[in-house]
Amino acid sequence: MPSPYRALFDAPGTKAFSAAGLLGRMPLSMMGIGVVTMISQLTGRYGLAGALSATIALSAAVLGPQVSRLVDRHGQSRVLRPATLVALVAAAGLLLAAHFRGPDWVLFACAAGIGAVPSLGAMIRARWAALYRGTPKLHTAYSFESVMDEICFVFGPIVSIGLCTVWFPEAGPLLAAVFLAAGVCWLTALRATEPAPHPGERHGGGGTALRSPGLQVLVATFVATGAIFGSVDVVTVAFADERGHKGAASVVLALYAAGSCAAGAVFGLLRLAGAAERRWLLGVAAMAVSMIPLLLVGNLPLLAVALFVAGLSIAPTMITTMSLIEEHVPRAQLTEGMTWVSTGLAVGVALGSSLAGSVIDAAGARAGYGVPVLSGAVAVVVGFLGYRRLRRPAAGRGGTVEQHSEREDERREQHMA
Repeated sequence: MPSPYRALFDAPGTKAFSAAGLLGRMPLSMMGIGVVTMISQLTGRYGLAGALSATIALSAAVLGPQVSRLVDRHGQSRVLRPATLVALVAAAGLLLAAHFRGPDWVLFACAAGIGAVPSLGAMIRARWAALYRGTPKLHTAYSFESVMDEICFVFGPIVSIGLCTVWFPEAGPLLAAVFLAAGVCWLTALRATEPAPHPGERHGGGGTALRSPGLQVLVATFVATGAIFGSVDVVTVAFADERGHKGAASVVLALYAAGSCAAGAVFGLLRLAGAAERRWLLGVAAMAVSMIPLLLVGNLPLLAVALFVAGLSIAPTMITTMSLIEEHVPRAQLTEGMTWVSTGLAVGVALGSSLAGSVIDAAGARAGYGVPVLSGAVAVVVGFLGYRRLRRPAAGRGGTVEQHSEREDERREQHMA
């Protein structure tokens, strides 16, 4: 690793919680696609498979912020295990109901229960923030976590689909559940690096982090951004299928994630000056513009190149988003704030997937790439309209590198005076 990344792990316990977080995050990319593959293998009903995957995503969008809100108040160790147990019981019910051909309502009820799965990415970022808040290392840590996210999305779907098709239909979701259980048990055992809880009665309690105007802008923008991701996945599979190479879709989509992974790794080595909100808006605009070439590609090699290039803007934008959340959300609600952004993405993915499917049925796969283009345009419009809110961080919040540097300069000036 380059030295800035090696320096992250000088603090005791960082290697362990980072590894636990990676293990526990694998289901993020494995469960949904695993359920789709499992149901389609067992029943041949792609409509049911897609509806169940959407149910999991929407349930996580509803329940995820509530779980994270409880974590902020009571601590990770007290909340993550019960929430994970609910998700695991629901996953077991889904696998059994699918295997024994249970009624559809049971499948949907179990899929909704899986939404209780905690946001491990937010939990790990909160631990980094507790260690390195107000230092340049936090930017590097957020970059490292974005790379870990992309690694999950490169390998998770391939492993899940491969197990379901080669071994037995339930294998992909089953392994995802095992990863979740192992990751959460390992993480919650690491008490030394766990952020201190912030009970509501001691911090002006009440209310949700979503009351922050800046967070509202970020979440709304990432609904449109999630629609980009959801629609690109669906249209790329259809595009490859139309050209007789459906299996190549996973490789093409892996290159999309690989582009983001590479950009995130480089971004973590940089020390950028200027306002974070300006970099964020440029990132959102770059994501939108990078969708336009997809309308022009005519074969899979060109599509792979276009998606790799498009992926270069994802991780830097996500990293900057995490810095902005620190500016606009009370420290006592940081985990919840990060989870709300994931919620916006999940809602957008569900909407984008559904809309892209309709367009593909009506006009073909190539026309389907109009959906991510439109979604990118909406993201840019929302970002521009909310830009003023992002320029006004709430008083008494944050701990970003820029704010820390300004405060240190003020202290030095006062000391010299």
